[in-house]
Amino acid sequence: MSGRNTTENTNPHIHERGDNMKKKFKCEIDCANCAAKVEDAIRKIDGVQDVKVNFMTQKFILEADDNRFDEILAEAVRVGKRIEPDFSVEV
Repeated sequence: MSGRNTTENTNPHIHERGDNMKKKFKCEIDCANCAAKVEDAIRKIDGVQDVKVNFMTQKFILEADDNRFDEILAEAVRVGKRIEPDFSVEV
């Protein structure tokens, strides 16, 4: 036995990396240009490691500080709505 923890997260939409958590959500965004603008703005939020807003698949992926994930997610949604009022995320 290698001594490594073999317990895996069984939720395919949640991935933990070090002190970060990465989650995938369904979202609604009206166009690819809006998705790019929202993505750029969310990326500037303190604690965000990576973000993807995909217009074609209507998916929102956020990788952020695990200890503040819910707070960062709420701020990301607020920022997204400020840029694109119809932006929404199913949490």
